[in-house]
Amino acid sequence: MLDDCHESFKIIYPAHGFSIFSRKSRETIANPDNCNAVRGLIFPRRNPERATSSKEIVMRAPAPTVLVVGATGRFAGLVVPELIRRNASVRALIRDPENAEKARRLGASEVVTGNLRNPQSLENAVEGVDGVFHIGPAFAPDEACMGVAMVEAAARAGVRKFAFSSVIQPTNTRLENHASKVPVEDALYSTNMEYTILHPANFMQNIAAAWPSVVRDGVFSEPFPKTAKLARVDYRDVAEVAAIALTEARLSYATLEPCADGMHSREEIASMMSEGLGRPLSAGEPTFGE
Repeated sequence: MLDDCHESFKIIYPAHGFSIFSRKSRETIANPDNCNAVRGLIFPRRNPERATSSKEIVMRAPAPTVLVVGATGRFAGLVVPELIRRNASVRALIRDPENAEKARRLGASEVVTGNLRNPQSLENAVEGVDGVFHIGPAFAPDEACMGVAMVEAAARAGVRKFAFSSVIQPTNTRLENHASKVPVEDALYSTNMEYTILHPANFMQNIAAAWPSVVRDGVFSEPFPKTAKLARVDYRDVAEVAAIALTEARLSYATLEPCADGMHSREEIASMMSEGLGRPLSAGEPTFGE
């Protein structure tokens, strides 16, 4: 339905650096009868022909093996198919053995069970892999410790590449889920691995997750001022960049802020939703505690 919603990511490498421009947003509501309607606001959908073009995919090494932490999760699960498209072999790290089949359906050729709080399980998970994709469990009180443990395990195992999905503005340490990313980034700087750190903007998938309650209650709420204009990104685009970083050399040692074009306040997004649904909606302003 929305396959052509956005132009493809354009990665430009000037002589003295690089910059990433995300896909163009289309600000129309599509199919307001279900939760996918919110994608008409700003959600991109990748052009599959571009994603699999052999001319544009330059492998760093033949069939590298990449460990994907939380491979069956909402966000890491999007990285798995992007790696597969680039001829990588995926080893899925999951905590619940019952998710093994889901990991295989996503494309993982290996599945290991482990726990970020169990260092020995991490040693086993990273053995023999070429790269690691890590995204921590947001808001976990020991998220930083778990992330540092993964970095250290990967470094000891001689892993070459490490892609860390951090958060936009991690030095905004008034927010605990931002502050928890700083020690992980610092740990990466102290290794010999080729790291790539991603600071993605607010995830558009979070809007999709809120959509059922928006339809039910007529209120679109997020825990920050409703007049604040924010950058957002579809995590599928972040997943694509992570896969490039783990299978090619061109993003080594980069720190990137993936985001879509345009910035919208929650009031503006609620207005778009209202237009698409054909009934009034309001923008709520709860606290993090709520």
